[in-house]
Amino acid sequence: MPSSSALGATWDPAAARRYGSALGAEARRQHVHVVLGPTINLHRAPYGGRHFESMSEDPLLTGELAAAYVEGLQAHGVAATPKHYVANDAESQRFTVDNHVDDRALRELYLAAFEPVVTRAGAWAVMSAYNAVNGPTMSENPLLTEPLTGEWGFDGLVMSDWGAVRSTEASANAEQHLVMPGPVGAWGERLVAAVRAGRVPEAVVDGKVRRLLRLAARVGALDGVTPADGTAPEPVAKPGPESGAVPGPEDGATAARELAVAGSVLVRNTTGSRASDTAAGRVGNAAELPWDAASLGSVAVLGHNAALARTQGGGSATVRPAAVVSPLEGLRRALGESRVHYRLGARVAEGVQPFDPAAMTNPVSGEPGLRALFRDAAGTELRVEDRRGASLIWMGPEVPSGTDHVEVAVRWDGPGGTHRLGASGAGHVTLEADGRTVLDAEGVLTGDQGPGAAMFEAPSVTTELSTDGPVDLVLRFRPSGSEAGMPLVAVTLGEETVVEDPAAEIAEAARLAAECDVAVVVVGTSDRIESEGFDRSSLALPGRQDDLVRAVAAANPRTVVVVNSGSPVLLPWRGDVAAILLGWFGGERFGEAVADVLLGAAEPGGRLPTTWPATGDERSVLSGVPDGGVLRYAEGIHIGHRNWLRHGETPAYPFGHGLGYTSWTLDGATVTGHEVEVTLTNTGDRPGRQVVQAYLSRPDSGVERPVRWLAGWAVVDAAPGPTTARITLPDTAFRHREHDRWVTEPGVYTLHLGFSVTDVPLRAEVVVEAA
Repeated sequence: MPSSSALGATWDPAAARRYGSALGAEARRQHVHVVLGPTINLHRAPYGGRHFESMSEDPLLTGELAAAYVEGLQAHGVAATPKHYVANDAESQRFTVDNHVDDRALRELYLAAFEPVVTRAGAWAVMSAYNAVNGPTMSENPLLTEPLTGEWGFDGLVMSDWGAVRSTEASANAEQHLVMPGPVGAWGERLVAAVRAGRVPEAVVDGKVRRLLRLAARVGALDGVTPADGTAPEPVAKPGPESGAVPGPEDGATAARELAVAGSVLVRNTTGSRASDTAAGRVGNAAELPWDAASLGSVAVLGHNAALARTQGGGSATVRPAAVVSPLEGLRRALGESRVHYRLGARVAEGVQPFDPAAMTNPVSGEPGLRALFRDAAGTELRVEDRRGASLIWMGPEVPSGTDHVEVAVRWDGPGGTHRLGASGAGHVTLEADGRTVLDAEGVLTGDQGPGAAMFEAPSVTTELSTDGPVDLVLRFRPSGSEAGMPLVAVTLGEETVVEDPAAEIAEAARLAAECDVAVVVVGTSDRIESEGFDRSSLALPGRQDDLVRAVAAANPRTVVVVNSGSPVLLPWRGDVAAILLGWFGGERFGEAVADVLLGAAEPGGRLPTTWPATGDERSVLSGVPDGGVLRYAEGIHIGHRNWLRHGETPAYPFGHGLGYTSWTLDGATVTGHEVEVTLTNTGDRPGRQVVQAYLSRPDSGVERPVRWLAGWAVVDAAPGPTTARITLPDTAFRHREHDRWVTEPGVYTLHLGFSVTDVPLRAEVVVEAA
């Protein structure tokens, strides 16, 4: 599935519900009871390493989409686990950082994203975060009681993030119900001793057990108990196979493709200066896209990510699908091999990348994939697994007791020539090719990485190998240590891309672009740039991708750039290209979605769920780097577009921005209480999608407020002609936190209606009466 930032870009609760339902159906198929998602921390700063896992910079948008996701998932009788509660908005020092957040910002922003997921969607579990908030770490923080289990009435299970619980009595006396991972941890015999000594009441433990049993009952995992009936509010269907209300299986490939389209954001679409109105493949003369597949001539497809697309960011959220449709493959399928010409242009992914599953055969079974064997120090076989992908992680009880090393066997059928093969992992590596040892080396961490480095920042060791056909490879990997006291085996078998002369490669890419009618450059990041475990230090595209885009745009003004990143990157050449499409981490059908959008088979449905900076140095861009172990959220309620408006700065692209393939006018609005009816017209010649956005302001307020804040929206799909959108402004949009309680300031609020936070041509008034 596409990344959560792509889901956030849909602005569509129906899409989020479908996303959750697809995950629920897949979890059922895999006999999984609990899904560890969605991640609903906010995009406080674009440098956040797990930015791609979250949905938006706005609490209302995040909360509404997350609630729909949870409803879709739990309709299958599978528990959702919204995470990471709360304010886990960066990765720097995430295990120890103390985030200082004032009560108003906590309640109006960071907790507000969780509230509808608990109170309306009825999430069955929540994951507590690593970080501390205002002193106590979140696994023993009073926020687990108020508002979570108290004011909000959460009756589900609070599980910890992996290894987050580091105390016994403080966490046990808090509303922390399960320590993960098991079976060892900070509780166990120490908790037994604390109960016997009277330091933890037995009733507290009973309450935790009761919640565990309730979760097991809800997901149908408690023997002799029918899965819970009606435990989640409407419109969630009754879970469990016995109820008869569980939704049917989802066509995962179709869902992944259509959701990637729905989240794609077209941020720029102009006419290439060299092209005439009748240029090959152009529909009309107003903009470069969409292209007409029937008349389109030759297409240059350029960029590392065009062939090696990123479907997810790095870390625990990574899913390695059995097959990925890259943008290159998607365009070749749509246009035919003869019209599409490829060149690398610039390297993005550094280090060893996993082998393409299509090039791997299990030498024992003959099926796609590889065979992994766990062995002890004497070489005795402990366990055997067949895997489809070459990126391998086992942790905790997944690693057999007594494991010394893992042995991986695969027949690799890559293209003929010289390759740099090897492994990425912290530990000792040997690699045999057709029975001959070609690599014997140690993967060594530098020592300045934080916890999780063996998984998220593992070093690569490689060797050159020439092949002219399939080769039998055997990797032996002995890990150098554990993670949070747990056994860990994390290794990737694959190939490293090498570019001997980067300038010459860019020149060849530009030459190819000049020879073709149009050019597509796919730029992006890698799992060493966007990942769990660390934050980014720069928003710039890695490597020489900016040089590549500039060279290609100079060679062919009909250059379209597809951005394959999960979060904002700098686009310094954005005014030099004809069009820019943000594809995010687009999931396994990413390439099909790209082809659908570029060729006009589908509308780019997305709008920006977060602001994209122009330079990254603006005052409005917040820091996620702690000072002395403390990260101060000094901006208060002003994050994202609120901060940009406060400082009067202009980003590259504002919150809510996005273009389609038709044109729209906003014609008028009628306000009745908190109900808003907007009339608008599709003035183009094809159906399209628009997101009508409603913002509030109150410049003469007696309390500090943002310049404007999001209060509602409506997704509109309409044929040419007039149509109507209806928006309900929730009561929560008018309230603010004051002296530990919610207060609604009576009076007149200005309603701003438009297509982004900076494009709001319609105004109306909303009157809030005194209580």
